[in-house]
Amino acid sequence: PLQALADLMTIEERLGRLEGVEIAWVGDGNNVFHSLAQAAVLAGMRVRIAAPEGYDPDPAVLAALGDAVTLTRDPAAAVAGADVVVTDVFVSMGEESVKDAKMAAFDGFQVDAALMAQASPDAIFMHCLPAHRGEEVAAEVLDGPQSVVWDEAENRLHTTIAVLRHLLRA
Repeated sequence: PLQALADLMTIEERLGRLEGVEIAWVGDGNNVFHSLAQAAVLAGMRVRIAAPEGYDPDPAVLAALGDAVTLTRDPAAAVAGADVVVTDVFVSMGEESVKDAKMAAFDGFQVDAALMAQASPDAIFMHCLPAHRGEEVAAEVLDGPQSVVWDEAENRLHTTIAVLRHLLRA
């Protein structure tokens, strides 16, 4: 949840709003996606996720979010016109034994310049880091002008401090 708060803070800093923002998530429907989608919908945003078969978000999470979240198998359809494009590692720590299978399943899901070109011209790119250049994201995107990953990482610090201060006042 702290990552999701940092993401919303970054989006608002960069786009000047949350309400009505279109987010495209490309990749695994994992816990990071769940938190971001839940926070985004609460903030009045719409989310499209492109995930390969077998890597869908939890059906209960999708059901709770209703029509504010759309699932597709087509990364270009998810990214089309999006204000924000987000991905996460395709192979997490501890999944090294299934790396080849996961990379095969995620073939065609890398966020590269061609995919980013499908988004809004002012779209930003986000990733919770650490990123695997050449796997889920091309270096030209991660290190490019649309990337806000370092601001996003900095905002994780600020949101963590804010949450801790709030909790310690109790």
